[in-house]
Amino acid sequence: MALKAVSRIRPARWRLLSAKIMYCSCSDMPASADAGSSSEFDSVIRSLKNNLQPERLTRVIDSTSDSSLALRIFRWASHQRYNVRTVDTYSCMISKLTAAENRDDMDSLLGEMVRLRVPALEQALDGLVQSLSSKNHFDEALLVIQHATSAKLKLSLSTCNGMLRGLVKQGSGLRLFMLAYMEIVKSGVLPNVETLNWLIQALCESGRVDLALIQFDRMSKKRCSPNSRTFEILIMTLCSHSRADEAVELFYKMMQLRCTPDSSFYTQVIPLFCKSGKVREAIKLHQMMEKDGLQLGVHLYSSLIRCLCENQLLDDAMMILNRMIALGLAPMTSAYVDIVVCCCTSAKFHKALSFLEENDVTESEPYNVLLRWLCIDGRLKDSVRYLEKLHNRGLVDCESWNILITHFCNEGNIRRASELIGRMVVSSFAPDESTYSAIISCYCQLGLYIDALGMFRRVSVSNLSLNSESFSQLIEVLCHTERIQEAVDVFKYHSKRGCSLTNNSLDMLIQGCCLSGRIHEAVQLRSLAVCTGTSCTFFTYDIIIQALHRLKKEKDVLVLFAQMVMEGCLLDGYAFTSLLRSFLTKETIFEATILFNRMVNQAFVPDQETFELLVNDMALFSFLNTVAESLLKVVNASGTVSPRIYNIIIYGLIKEGFKNEACKFLDQMLEKGWVPDSRTHQVLVGNVSAEVAGEVGQVYQTVDDDNVSNILLEGLN
Repeated sequence: MALKAVSRIRPARWRLLSAKIMYCSCSDMPASADAGSSSEFDSVIRSLKNNLQPERLTRVIDSTSDSSLALRIFRWASHQRYNVRTVDTYSCMISKLTAAENRDDMDSLLGEMVRLRVPALEQALDGLVQSLSSKNHFDEALLVIQHATSAKLKLSLSTCNGMLRGLVKQGSGLRLFMLAYMEIVKSGVLPNVETLNWLIQALCESGRVDLALIQFDRMSKKRCSPNSRTFEILIMTLCSHSRADEAVELFYKMMQLRCTPDSSFYTQVIPLFCKSGKVREAIKLHQMMEKDGLQLGVHLYSSLIRCLCENQLLDDAMMILNRMIALGLAPMTSAYVDIVVCCCTSAKFHKALSFLEENDVTESEPYNVLLRWLCIDGRLKDSVRYLEKLHNRGLVDCESWNILITHFCNEGNIRRASELIGRMVVSSFAPDESTYSAIISCYCQLGLYIDALGMFRRVSVSNLSLNSESFSQLIEVLCHTERIQEAVDVFKYHSKRGCSLTNNSLDMLIQGCCLSGRIHEAVQLRSLAVCTGTSCTFFTYDIIIQALHRLKKEKDVLVLFAQMVMEGCLLDGYAFTSLLRSFLTKETIFEATILFNRMVNQAFVPDQETFELLVNDMALFSFLNTVAESLLKVVNASGTVSPRIYNIIIYGLIKEGFKNEACKFLDQMLEKGWVPDSRTHQVLVGNVSAEVAGEVGQVYQTVDDDNVSNILLEGLN
């Protein structure tokens, strides 16, 4: 009896001793630890000592904001004589660590939880995965699954599917998804069709379409049958990857398997089949949908009607629209427009009008499409007659009048256009920007720039703007007639409204300004053009550069060149050559060296005249050494370099102290059968004579004997 008592006392003493050690270790904190946390810990321990219950411990851990303090409390409680390590306390502590992103301690607690085999462990881990997945903590949920797998515990299929669904919806990437999927498989959870659907969707969204199709083929081996969602995922993916034919094959396979589409399948697949031009399949789906008692939405009907019209199935499109109306759905305006376009492409203009009248269409857009097609087909009388008829019924707007006015203006028939404008005003429709743009464009085509300018003044009074085409035409006409100031006024007026100008029109305007001596205004106009979105070509810059060069404003040229680079202006051989010639001055010679090196590095070569000017100026200002490598490339690429240029380069390089570079050009010169002139000969002889005899001998021993420049130097010595 005494032995039994002793045996019971020893474990109790051991637990007390462990608790004392744990308490002391927690209390004896380092000097650097936070004193507030220590006092809070002591306070919690005192309150728990008298009433240490799992439920109370859970509440304390949950209410503790500091996860490190909560872990210390949990560790202290786990060493007490009362068994407080329950599923709830572990789960609460793990959730706290997850929120603090403390994966190491979380991993340790999970391992301890599995090792101790706490009651209801499987359900606890299952609940943890559900909770973590719902909060998008997928890395932590995966950690729980890994511990469950190591303990040979099986999670519920619904929990596993919930995590996979979250991974796909969150877009966590294929790698994390596959890690989770493999752990689920390793744990012995048998996948169902939902599991495989998430796998197929994850593969599709990562671009592994062929792998997704392989998984689809393997579904039967996993004792799963594909459902509507399976086919929806694959067909949508195949259509989006321009593999519509394979999508159709999969659709017919779905029919063979007697898999019934759901409403989501119809909603997603019908528009894709319509967009891909799979009319037959789209109609079949529509028929199946009606058979299943489902009703298409307005947008689905519109997609189907457009598809039928694009494939010239006019009668079918009209039948679908009538069916839509019979179901009490109001067709979108675009559906009427599509049917009108289909009629007009077959020259069935009367049928188009009758169709609109029969359906009591009151929107003006379909009628405007009809008017536009009549003009395109050259039926001007019919278009005017239709316009009058529609006007009497109150079915026209300002655009309706503009369609005919613009067409007459494009034909150069300003008289008929003016008549229509008069009738338009009488009908209480005010001319707008499109009206004025058409008239001004017509005046410009006819060369009536005075009338065009007068119409522009009316536009400015009305605070309107012209479209880009008419705006550009007016600028060009004014430049041709040397009305530069008026052209500048027109440009500035429209630039304030953000209107863009064509490149050709801008070039003409800037050239006109430069030729009339308005250089600074040309620079200002270029800046305004860039601000309105008009990209300047090099020809535009070149006009200004040449004008600045004539005025000897080299600094302004440099500023303009910097703007060209910043705006990303692409330079070709002509552009490089033109800029290079502009930089060959005393003030900008250094920039010329940079530009020339850049030009050669981009595989452009200047013409012979520019190259000779470059060599002369570089030699004059002692900059040959900075472009020696580029000069050598040009000499090798061009066979038109004269002996005079060779002499200038060799002489200049030696004078600048770059004998080795000079020798390379001397080699080239001698290989062509040319010899240096007397001046170059003298500098070569003087250069060698100044060397110490021992140094010359050492050079002769280290260079190739066939090097013609050294042979020449030796002979001259």
